[in-house]
Amino acid sequence: MEVVYSILYYLLLLFYFYVVAACISVILLDNRNPVKSIAWVVALIMLPVAGLVCYVFFGRNFRKNKMFSEKEPKKNFAKPEYALGMKELITSDIPKHLQKTARLLYKNSGANPYIDTKIEIITSGQDVFQQLFDDIEAAKQHIHIEFYIIEDDKVGNELRRLLIRKAQERVRVRVIYDYLGGFRLSDAYVKSLKNAGVFIQPFLPFNRKFGSKINYRNHRKLVVIDGKVGYTGGINVADRYILGNKLGKWRDTSMRLEGPAVHGLQNVFLTDWFFVDNTLVINEKYYPEPDVFPQNVVQIVNSGPDTEWEAILQGIITVFSNARKNIYIHTPYFLPPESLITAMEMAALSGVDVRLMVPAKSDTPMANAASSSYFLRIMEAGVRIFSYKHNFLHSKAITVDDEIGIVGTANMDIRSFEQNFEVNAFIYDKKTAEFLRNAFKADAKLCDEIKLESWKTRKNLTKIKESLARLLSPIL
Repeated sequence: MEVVYSILYYLLLLFYFYVVAACISVILLDNRNPVKSIAWVVALIMLPVAGLVCYVFFGRNFRKNKMFSEKEPKKNFAKPEYALGMKELITSDIPKHLQKTARLLYKNSGANPYIDTKIEIITSGQDVFQQLFDDIEAAKQHIHIEFYIIEDDKVGNELRRLLIRKAQERVRVRVIYDYLGGFRLSDAYVKSLKNAGVFIQPFLPFNRKFGSKINYRNHRKLVVIDGKVGYTGGINVADRYILGNKLGKWRDTSMRLEGPAVHGLQNVFLTDWFFVDNTLVINEKYYPEPDVFPQNVVQIVNSGPDTEWEAILQGIITVFSNARKNIYIHTPYFLPPESLITAMEMAALSGVDVRLMVPAKSDTPMANAASSSYFLRIMEAGVRIFSYKHNFLHSKAITVDDEIGIVGTANMDIRSFEQNFEVNAFIYDKKTAEFLRNAFKADAKLCDEIKLESWKTRKNLTKIKESLARLLSPIL
């Protein structure tokens, strides 16, 4: 019997080494960032079993392998006449240096430059949910909702009751929630919606088909009502945006759209619906003729493991590279890839006023510690950093030169740019850009500015903790 056990042991050991060798081969053939490749190879060699498990769940490159290609529906009915063609873009009012960004986003994500959209930026959680629920109440045909988190709390149940009533009025209601983000959502909550006729699906549930893709989450937040009104931004469905929690009331940035750019949000939702429900929704009624509003251009940019390029990251870097006066950034998590750090440094060193605002306290202490490890380098280049002391900053918003604003779901971190499904609006509109700048300056009054000299004098133990946390930045 001992001989049999010995044979089995060596066979399992041989199989394990074969799997590890195969994983290392895949890592090398991916031709990724050498630092990442070396880190994963070391983890596989030095951490038996644990390193392999971590690689399977967190290290695989699904974008390169196109594992999500099935997510792409073959057709939609978004009307191109409400968007600028590339030839029309050249003669538009968009500044020449921003036309480069618009062309890039069209090429790397298929983001049409939609014209003449009404834009309203909302910075209060109370106001967002009030307007959103009013718009849902007025829905006549369909309601499409997609959130990373839907909580089973006061706000979440108000939404549930409203959706049930609209479904009973024969309004078609579709809901997508991320399986991990909505992990605490009760079966009773979901079942009550289904029983009322609401179509609701989780995104990437933990099962045999998607178990190894646990690291790839749908972080998008968007709503489309009758194809005419749309919402996106950083807010989830939860009480903390109105009532607060241990960190205080969450400060976020959302936007409400009317007009052609709503078609872009509709495209994103129906693409995701095809993936979760295997139903291709292509009826023209989901893309009604939009009203026309004051002149501007908006691109709805989606990015994730299903896209060939890191579209949102590329767009932000291009905007930063073309900045001439100022860059103001809101983000709750600052764990940037090297390319973004370089873009911020170059802008600051060239005389651009670059300001970054982050929360003083975080809902993820490890991420907060890792963020701090990046501060010294960018401050030495001239970037000013503001620590938001009032409640919790969850806003994801950027404004540059009073010419372009960026609002959406992507944080300034590796996870958002490389692993999560995200959506951001790039808004070529002076009024919106100025509003975001003024909002940033108002928030700055609730901040302490971090000074370079005092930052250098922090305790060595603190610096070591931050550097250790930074090693985990790709999965935070």
